[in-house]
Amino acid sequence: MKFYRVGGCVRDALLGEDRQRRGELDTALETDRDWVVVGGSPDEMIARGFRPVGRDFPVFLHPETHEEYALARTERKTAPGYKGFVVHAAPDVSLDEDLARRDLTINAMALDEDGRLIDPHNGARDLRAGILRHVGQAFVEDPVRILRLARFAARFPEFLIAPETAELVKDMVANGEADALVPERVMQELSRGLMERRPSRMIDVLVTSGLIDRLYSELEDLGPAGAALDRAAERGLVLPARFAVLASACRSPRTVADLIGKLRVPQESAQLARLLVELRDTFATAESSAMIVDALERADAFRRPERFELLLQTFEAAYQSSAERFRIALHAASEVDAGALASLHRNDPAEIPRAVRQARIVAVSRALHSDAP
Repeated sequence: MKFYRVGGCVRDALLGEDRQRRGELDTALETDRDWVVVGGSPDEMIARGFRPVGRDFPVFLHPETHEEYALARTERKTAPGYKGFVVHAAPDVSLDEDLARRDLTINAMALDEDGRLIDPHNGARDLRAGILRHVGQAFVEDPVRILRLARFAARFPEFLIAPETAELVKDMVANGEADALVPERVMQELSRGLMERRPSRMIDVLVTSGLIDRLYSELEDLGPAGAALDRAAERGLVLPARFAVLASACRSPRTVADLIGKLRVPQESAQLARLLVELRDTFATAESSAMIVDALERADAFRRPERFELLLQTFEAAYQSSAERFRIALHAASEVDAGALASLHRNDPAEIPRAVRQARIVAVSRALHSDAP
């Protein structure tokens, strides 16, 4: 058996060396190392103490480092979508055959146990030139690769997409290959891309390819949203906030709900997106203390102040507008002693919510308008 480091760890090792030579600091390198095993079998791996973990193809964890070791394999397309493959993993599969099934040339390199580079698709050349290029025609067989291309464009914003790769992706979308994408994989790749250095580049790729118009037409105002996503990245906002910024490209709460349903968005991200689109006009224009208190209540700010703060940060990144008065309002309204008001109206429980609300409105008015009575 022979063992080779492959994929992202090789790419990032070469990229890191190149940037060190140029005196640049790289903050986008992966730390995980993946390995391919050539000439091995599952029984041999288990005999050496490796633990099998792969469901769709043979993958094993090293007994000490816990790094992933996959048997070299080929893939044959049998049906639409990313699951429509027959995988062949056997001792007779060569390293070149395994590398040929990969998505981009910069991800199709390997290092042998002596540190020698194996690069049959000129990935190192493309890495130096800053080009994202597909390995071969097999790229079209897996629509998830469109999303991966977009994600790598966001990770390496200085890289250009090879013209032939851009055209291939457009053809994949136009021919309906992307229609087989499943929500879980889309959301997985989308989430990774949103957390990269320049998420707007991912959006640009998905728009240029035609994928957004074909599958996610709810995202209508992507020009402003792309710039907003880059601001969110610069500010280090977490994934739910970045997804909410993306969802701000939807024009109404109804279309946000449609998008969330299509993507099967996790609850925290879905809630924040709904709140942002529902309350963005109020955050921007609300003048009366009553409207502000309404927004605090609709956002459940009194029970979930941390989420409300994240919502305000998301709004500020999305629309470059301060939401400070809502922070002031929440602090003032939270000072209202609801327990004391409940005691005061203990003989008329139905009056308690109205009394608490009115006291909060007064408190907000005083906090925001120093001349208020």
